[in-house]
Amino acid sequence: METGLFARHAETEHSVRALVNGDPSVPVGLTEAGKEQARALGEALAADPVELCVVTELPRTLETADLALAGRDVPRLVLGDLNDPDYGDFEGGSLAEYRAWVTEHSSRELIPGSRESRLDVIRRYVRGLGTVLERPEATVLCVLHSLPIAYLLGGLEIRDPAPRMAVVGYAEVLRTSAPQLEHAVARLDAWCRAPTW
Repeated sequence: METGLFARHAETEHSVRALVNGDPSVPVGLTEAGKEQARALGEALAADPVELCVVTELPRTLETADLALAGRDVPRLVLGDLNDPDYGDFEGGSLAEYRAWVTEHSSRELIPGSRESRLDVIRRYVRGLGTVLERPEATVLCVLHSLPIAYLLGGLEIRDPAPRMAVVGYAEVLRTSAPQLEHAVARLDAWCRAPTW
């Protein structure tokens, strides 16, 4: 990869209601406004020579990518490492409740009812972003979720992960070079080796 283009999926039926979804088997589609956002993303990317589009296992990323890249022959790569967290007992519930729990618990503690901790989530984001870096395609579009992009932004801005990260806007493009992405991934990886919360 030489250029990485990162965008959160467009607005969904869950996200507009501030509900969490990390289970790929739960069908959560885009709203009508979300479909328009995805098309606008396509317009913003029209001049970019996208050679590969990375999506996650959650259908909202593929739906966004399909609308954004309509009419373009761009292969897809599904990377489960970049999925939203396995929300466990919080699945389908309030984002505010999940964020309140995260604020009060260590990054090493398993999310209730889940197979992973917040530290596990960040570690797999490091793996997933590393996979993107290793791709042979020059320009890679990654349609992901708010959380992995928020951690990426933090790494780019030389900030460590925090228990609560700012929510990333829908279908907005973040452009990175390979060296920038490599630096951000290295920073996240270093934090994972010595987490501060």
